[in-house]
Amino acid sequence: MMDTAARLLRLLSLLQSRPQWDGADLAVRLDVTPRTVRRDVTRLRSLGYPVDAEAGIGGGYRLGPGGRLPPLLLEDEEAVAIAVGLRVATTTTVSGVEEAAISALAKLHQVLPARLREQVAAINAHTSQLPQGELPMVDGDVLVLLAAGCRDTEGIRFRYRTHGGDESERSVEPLQIVHTGRRWYLVARDRDRQAWRTFRVDRITEPVLTGARYRFEDPPDPIALVAEGTGVAPWDIVARIRVEADAATVSKVFPAREGIVDPIDATSCELRFAANDLGPLIAQTLRIRWPFEILGPPELRTVVHDHGRRLLDS
Repeated sequence: MMDTAARLLRLLSLLQSRPQWDGADLAVRLDVTPRTVRRDVTRLRSLGYPVDAEAGIGGGYRLGPGGRLPPLLLEDEEAVAIAVGLRVATTTTVSGVEEAAISALAKLHQVLPARLREQVAAINAHTSQLPQGELPMVDGDVLVLLAAGCRDTEGIRFRYRTHGGDESERSVEPLQIVHTGRRWYLVARDRDRQAWRTFRVDRITEPVLTGARYRFEDPPDPIALVAEGTGVAPWDIVARIRVEADAATVSKVFPAREGIVDPIDATSCELRFAANDLGPLIAQTLRIRWPFEILGPPELRTVVHDHGRRLLDS
């Protein structure tokens, strides 16, 4: 027979493993009487776990939504990964997360075995983060509400400030939030403009869920849309290059934050990247490791050809 604490943990684990349990089945699994199961359910409720019960045929016990988090039973590697992740989260650009991460890290540190505390301390002591300059802060509550809209396919209305400082009210159907490593973007269909748009989350204020539901017939790739809007559209010069390699292979060298890769056929693709002058485009072009043809602009083709001739003559 298990002691009471072990039995409660076992019962909680069983309730989490499937949507609903018959009381008799739980009694068999725990090797106790149905009466003991009822008493243990009462104990779990007193500890803050929302265990629902339904009598009669088809009834039983199930773990309801909400309540306190269940106890975490972590492998050593999982505990270290969580501790390191919390350490990184203390430098996030999402307001409020830093304090919560520090608090959670302190609590986790108290319960980690000594051997794991030493591993986490070693990682923290010898890890530095490259400064990224001044980045806009994102309101954590705004981020949560936008994520809820994406999850529940529920419309959102908010105030939005453009790069030029103009403000307007937008009504959108959110698809997904995309994080580029520096900024957060909401990809959504603008109801008034009947077009897909990307919105910087730090420029969104006063978001409200409208209750309106929707369904997308053919939504775009949100990562590609953000990459297009941030990596190509804002810049003056766009390089277009046909690469003799499949799109999946080229994307490994030029991920979405560095270039847009569009497949042409099974063995070739078009790579696009942009800048305000030729210098960065030349550097990007010289990174291409497969045969390629510069489709535009002509001045980029000329400069790269001249550079190639100088290398051959050296």
